[in-house]
Amino acid sequence: MPRTLVNGTSPLDTVREVVQGTAADRVFGAPIMQDGLTVLPVARVSGGGGGGGGTGPAAEDAGDDAVASGFGGGVGVAAKPLGVFVIKNGDVRWRPAVDVNKVIIGGQIVVVAALLTVRAIIKARSRG
Repeated sequence: MPRTLVNGTSPLDTVREVVQGTAADRVFGAPIMQDGLTVLPVARVSGGGGGGGGTGPAAEDAGDDAVASGFGGGVGVAAKPLGVFVIKNGDVRWRPAVDVNKVIIGGQIVVVAALLTVRAIIKARSRG
């Protein structure tokens, strides 16, 4: 008898749904067309999963022949926008998506490194 999850689906059905969710139509979004311009959104879709099971000794009060067993698993899917292809008059151009958070963090790291360098230079000059 196949095992079912809490919501009544089998683990195989759940994995099948995840795999179907990472198909090419999820990576390349629906084209947007207006005034001779076509925009094709692109994303990176990744996923993973794992599972396991085992048996071991049962609780002391369960009897001599009792064996505890269990199984578990999980799956996950993540999508990140990469950019868009812009198509106009047969010319295709790539426009990457900009992750503003990474830009801000990178700028902060550069500023901190610059301040530490300036401080080290000032300390070295004041000793000499």
